[in-house]
Amino acid sequence: MKNNEVVKAGVDALREGKTILYPTDTIWGIGCDASDVGAIERIYQIKQRPETKSFIVLVDSVAMLERYVKEIPDVCYDLIDYAEQPLTIIYDTPFNLPEKLFADDGSLGIRVTNDALCQQLIRGLRRPIVSTSANTSGNPSPTSYSTIESAITENVDFILEDRIHETMTHPSSIIKIDANQRVEVIR
Repeated sequence: MKNNEVVKAGVDALREGKTILYPTDTIWGIGCDASDVGAIERIYQIKQRPETKSFIVLVDSVAMLERYVKEIPDVCYDLIDYAEQPLTIIYDTPFNLPEKLFADDGSLGIRVTNDALCQQLIRGLRRPIVSTSANTSGNPSPTSYSTIESAITENVDFILEDRIHETMTHPSSIIKIDANQRVEVIR
């Protein structure tokens, strides 16, 4: 399949409420339409993850981020612009997404992705997508497609086999910034 066909098939799967396995700007991820509660629940089942642990959401731009976070601290714009590595920021005031995605304190981790494939999926869907590591809960994140557990590959609905031979070893940095612009490094 050519890249455009892969992207179209991935977008179609997301629109149909399916789960996908896809390469991200960090590691291989399991994803779905971030507005689809049923698909979100399916990811919890696939990962065998407690629903008390939230997921990260990917957006394609700051403009999209502003549609899902009520109050973005000013420092976040600079961090997004100048981050040299993928950076997930946990925001206190997410909205327009299912509460199922939010942490117990009502926050949500969101990353503005610079990855072309992820951006194409998000733009095709016209909504954010969930991004969580492609492993069952408690197991190490896979460094390549070939190290993804069969419990994952056999249970997702669609696999985007783009970049299947790449090794990806670094999850994003994660920071939390509150309304007073206090920064907490999570990872």
